[in-house]
Amino acid sequence: MKLLIKLAVVALIANAAWRLGLEYATHYRFSDSVQEAAIVGGQSDGQLRQHVLELAARYDVPLTDEALTIRTEYSRRFINGSYVKPITILPGYDRNWSFTLAVETYVITPKR
Repeated sequence: MKLLIKLAVVALIANAAWRLGLEYATHYRFSDSVQEAAIVGGQSDGQLRQHVLELAARYDVPLTDEALTIRTEYSRRFINGSYVKPITILPGYDRNWSFTLAVETYVITPKR
């Protein structure tokens, strides 16, 4: 009986770690895609904002327009945002998990 309880606890912990790990992997893929989009020069902050929101929809990230800031200074771009995503940690128990997006990159403008 003790063995079954231990196995059940291990299974619950493994399930929670798997679900949390998947969400973090999605967040890091989303962050990398945003950084790749930010490097490309020749686009305004408004165009980049629209592209970042499209990426958020593609990765199923609940990032809103109000939670996203984009700022370009000289040849550097700063993109910041945050979002909260509910994650099922245990069956029947969801927890809101906060993620922060912070991208700082140089803009590469192609020669014409």
